[in-house]
Amino acid sequence: MKIAFIGQPNAGKSTIFNGLAGYKTVTANFPGQTVHYTVSKVTVGEYTFEIIDLPGIYSLTAIDKAELESRRFILSRKADVVINIIDASTLSRSLELTLQLAELQVPMVICLNMIDEARRKGIEIDLEKLSKIFGVPVIETIANKGIGLDKIFSSAKEVFEKKLIPNIQFFHKDIEEKIEEIEKHIPKALLNNIPRRYIAIKLLEGDKELLEEISEYPDFLNKILETREEIKISHGRHADTVISSERHALTMNIFEEVAKVGEPAKSIREKIDDLLTNRYLGYPFLVAILFGIFFIVFEIGKIIEEPVVNNFESFIQNLPLYLDKNSFEFYLLKGLLEGLSGGVGVAIPYLIPFFIGLTVLEDIGYLPRMAFLMDTIMHRIGLHGKSVLPFIVSYGCNVPGVMATRILESSRDRFITATLSVFIPCAARTTVIFGLVGAYIGGFAAAGLYLFNLIVIMIFGKIFTRFLPEITPGLIMEIPPLRIPTFKNVFMKTWLRLKDFILVAWPLLLVSSVILSVLEYSGFSRLLNQAFSPIVNWVLGLPEDTGITLLFGILRKELSMIMLFQAMDTTNLGEVMTNVQLIVFTIFTIFYMPCIGTVGALIKEVGGKKTIFIILLTIITALILSLFMRLVLSAFF
Repeated sequence: MKIAFIGQPNAGKSTIFNGLAGYKTVTANFPGQTVHYTVSKVTVGEYTFEIIDLPGIYSLTAIDKAELESRRFILSRKADVVINIIDASTLSRSLELTLQLAELQVPMVICLNMIDEARRKGIEIDLEKLSKIFGVPVIETIANKGIGLDKIFSSAKEVFEKKLIPNIQFFHKDIEEKIEEIEKHIPKALLNNIPRRYIAIKLLEGDKELLEEISEYPDFLNKILETREEIKISHGRHADTVISSERHALTMNIFEEVAKVGEPAKSIREKIDDLLTNRYLGYPFLVAILFGIFFIVFEIGKIIEEPVVNNFESFIQNLPLYLDKNSFEFYLLKGLLEGLSGGVGVAIPYLIPFFIGLTVLEDIGYLPRMAFLMDTIMHRIGLHGKSVLPFIVSYGCNVPGVMATRILESSRDRFITATLSVFIPCAARTTVIFGLVGAYIGGFAAAGLYLFNLIVIMIFGKIFTRFLPEITPGLIMEIPPLRIPTFKNVFMKTWLRLKDFILVAWPLLLVSSVILSVLEYSGFSRLLNQAFSPIVNWVLGLPEDTGITLLFGILRKELSMIMLFQAMDTTNLGEVMTNVQLIVFTIFTIFYMPCIGTVGALIKEVGGKKTIFIILLTIITALILSLFMRLVLSAFF
């Protein structure tokens, strides 16, 4: 049985999905699209359920790709049951999506998530009344605590076996007459198992995709346009606005019928929220929170890194006791051990606390507040406030950061945001920053690089918007209530993020480490380093042996650092490189060419020509900034 989870953003849909699926998930793309969804299989008793986590959407009006693809998925009847996840604390607004899903006439379960948050706000919901109105099961859950999740499968099974289709909630008589009139004229070729009512409503709303489909039926198209004009004349507003108002009125009526609103519970969370989003105090808190996260990452990473790396170093130094120092086997085993050392001793000690910190901020609900605070700053550099979201995602990984630019309506904003996103230090670059600058120079120097990076991004943003001027609209986004994260959710999300490094980056790291050893054994690494020496030695002022390490960084950024330990033949880089050289190497790694995965995402989102421009821009920027910092730092140190 296939079950599709659908709901508005921040309704807890993904939390429910992760609670049911655990770490056994697969991410897939809609056919021909970069919009992705997550799939997993869960066996309960004799039933095997395939659960699908669709993108969070506000409505089935296809404004963006996520809404369009989610709608197509449900209309394709690929899912046997739809679970509509609702934030119970915002029931009156959330039911608008439920009304649209009911029009699709697919078996459905209504899941009221965050019921504890609703009760805290003084909202008591009568489940039986709501179930009677829609004619389908209504269940309660508290996803972050795992409460009520067991009811999802039993309810889905009931709905599937009894084929429970939700009841349609009708509009006022005059609008219903117009809908019925359109239904009579819908060509059979358009139906394709799609309810007539749904098609009629979407056409009256002016749905672009459906209007394009009926362009080959001029008489029917004229009928739609005439009906839309009649509604406009009789109501004094456009047909889509009238239908939206009808839907809103229905949700308010249903809410008043099934819910009682009492006195909300007094909570310190509101006071904390006011401080975190205050126009003056919010920014110091933002800086303090981010600095605290990075300081903890640095301290924990350093504590773990030193003993682990020392043990590997000792083992590698004793290798000549067992193998001939000039033999191929020696170089092979040495490369393998250095790859293991880099992953266990350098990358993972910084990645785990970084991912935990990112997950905690996400589960608390601070990331949307960060976007809210940064909205004004984004507009000052000429970007849409929504650009903050791809930037925040990019701190985890540039690939989803670039893909997240699809939430922006303007192609100009998407291009600028995608370009600036690749400059943001992802988790891999964070590993380099802490593993080199943080470990050998100090936490304040590492924090300084992040500040330097932000200044560069803001300057580029100002330059781009000067040459590509456009008025950017304001930011409208959902800010969920502050919540206390649970250990289970933090653990699972951290594991899912770390799994990518363990299953993808680490094998790549080991292979690259062995390849570098083979190149050293054959003497070919010397030729490559000499080829890069004009840039590495003359421009950057780095040791010649570092040239080949930057080449590996194109695959994964953390490889540059791991290969650096191997190329310099020591895990104590402070003995063979100066502080200036460590900073210059790190700056070049932060800014130069995006990794292969990011390049692929850029090609999909902005096209091949613009991707080539971005690659050239990053390389030139990295060279200029590295040379600039080399000259400035050399003058003082």
